[in-house]
Amino acid sequence: MKAMVCTQYGSPDVLMLKEVDAPVPKENEVLVKIYASTVTAGDIRVRTFNSPLLLWLPMRIVLGLRKPRKPVLGVELAGEIMTVGPKVTRFKKGDQIFALTGMNFGGHAEYTCLPEGALMAIKPSNVSYEEAASVLFGATTALYFLRKGHIQKGQKVLIYGASGAVGTYAVQLAKYFGTEVTGVCSTANLEMVKSLGADKVIDYMEEDFTNRGDYYDIIFDAVGKISKSSCKKALTPNGSYVTVDGQGIAKVRVEDLDYLGELMEKREIRSVIDRFYLLKELAEAHRYVEKGHKKGNVVIKITS
Repeated sequence: MKAMVCTQYGSPDVLMLKEVDAPVPKENEVLVKIYASTVTAGDIRVRTFNSPLLLWLPMRIVLGLRKPRKPVLGVELAGEIMTVGPKVTRFKKGDQIFALTGMNFGGHAEYTCLPEGALMAIKPSNVSYEEAASVLFGATTALYFLRKGHIQKGQKVLIYGASGAVGTYAVQLAKYFGTEVTGVCSTANLEMVKSLGADKVIDYMEEDFTNRGDYYDIIFDAVGKISKSSCKKALTPNGSYVTVDGQGIAKVRVEDLDYLGELMEKREIRSVIDRFYLLKELAEAHRYVEKGHKKGNVVIKITS
């Protein structure tokens, strides 16, 4: 099978399309033919080995000393189950699924094996593989941190970084939960964020939201670029500040994927896809994501 292999740490040029052996599922695994994946910030961090100095050695031990131990990156995927192991009962051959692989990666290949208990769920029939693949990381992260902030109907919620992979879902989920949503983004993305349901939008390039005299029950920094201290004067007395930077990694359950699948099926949330690339164009996709200006998600079409 074809796979894009990260041959060492470095620039996008280290990504090479290779012919590798197709995986064989164990008795508790399923073999998935991958139709779509994405490029996330996590893929960029691993490929570049972007690690603080104090964590350099521990991270190298975890990820691989000279090159990634899991050389096929890609943490989100959607595809079709081709084979099931004899002990698998949750899925069957022909099921269309979407899955979040986390540190096991593997999305940038034509096939992968996943254990039955993986973060994997049935893809809604009215949602494309590309849409399903791009909902996983962003929406589960948004859901986790909004819940961490104890989101409730009637609150006022501000999403900082509302046009990114996490922010686009945070806007939609916050609106679905019945809150008044303010999205903060750049000039170019104001209309797109409005189209996702934001009641108000603020251009961070023109205005500091903390100086408007408005107060929020939740401020969610979806890009990790503002501090709690800078937000204090815009929070209500019992308001919550949550951020993707420094408050841990989102804890995701299979139930969360089922829940998001239902919302996608009902069109309560939708994927925002900036660009599509073919598997052989993965290095180019990395270069684009690395610039930090993508709107929503960048999707990799694995199998047409």
